[in-house]
Amino acid sequence: MAKNPYDVLGVSSSASAAEIQKAYRKLAKKLHPDLNPGDKAAEEKFKEAAGAYDLLSDADKRKRFDNGEIDATGAERPQHHFYRDYADAGDPHAYTSGAGFADFMNSDDALAELLRRGQRARANRRGEDLHYRLPIEFVESISGATKRITLPDGGTLEVKIPPGLVDGQVLRLKGKGAPGAGKGGPGDALIEVEVMPDRRFMRDGDNILLEVPISLTEAVLGGQIRVPTPTGDVTMAVPKGSNTGTTLRLRGKGAPRRGGSAGDELVKLTIVLPKSPDPELEAFVENWAKGREFDPREGTL
Repeated sequence: MAKNPYDVLGVSSSASAAEIQKAYRKLAKKLHPDLNPGDKAAEEKFKEAAGAYDLLSDADKRKRFDNGEIDATGAERPQHHFYRDYADAGDPHAYTSGAGFADFMNSDDALAELLRRGQRARANRRGEDLHYRLPIEFVESISGATKRITLPDGGTLEVKIPPGLVDGQVLRLKGKGAPGAGKGGPGDALIEVEVMPDRRFMRDGDNILLEVPISLTEAVLGGQIRVPTPTGDVTMAVPKGSNTGTTLRLRGKGAPRRGGSAGDELVKLTIVLPKSPDPELEAFVENWAKGREFDPREGTL
């Protein structure tokens, strides 16, 4: 419900036109959005003051308000309790019209310029930014991709994912938001990217972490194994005598950086024994262990 316009301007119901104008000018100089950028509370109070002045500066509107024929927004009041289909004033935000400010608009002071500027801004308002959320695969965040978003109206937006993008990053597509008014251009589309978890890879800054199982033979004797990376498999050498926890580095196989370089892929080895018992392996290890003193926990626990 709109506030009483007299209360908004801080004047009595018997105030003269000059007193009403003076009160509004005082509030406008204090609350105008151009003087309080980003202050939503001040902006709302300015709108209230502008609406109150628009109503009270018009002698006919003021008289009808004082007689209870219209409310604080300028809308017609019901004539009796059973009258429901009454017409509104057609302008729920009367302050946007500027009709009540004619006596200001022709002057050359700073307040008049602020009002003229505000009126031009409303007539040429930029369109709103539209927000979207786009899930992508982990490998797409590393190597880049082109994705498509389907809009509520059935249209589509093509989104280019730059290589090395991180979870939560917002991409701005200029001019792809809501249309503006008058000469105001359209807003932008803001795409918040959600990188989906990958069962193989994890990211640590610009590096990528991967755990790879190896056999006992590969751990003892070494060998060449295939290792996945976000851009495809590569061959990696496993040194002789590798242990579970041994970490090998694939240089340049991590996330891209600005300037053309990239992080590394860190491959952590895990020794895995056969799932089914192997009598020959058991016999070999039992024979190997005879006469050998080896405690893998020594110095660690």
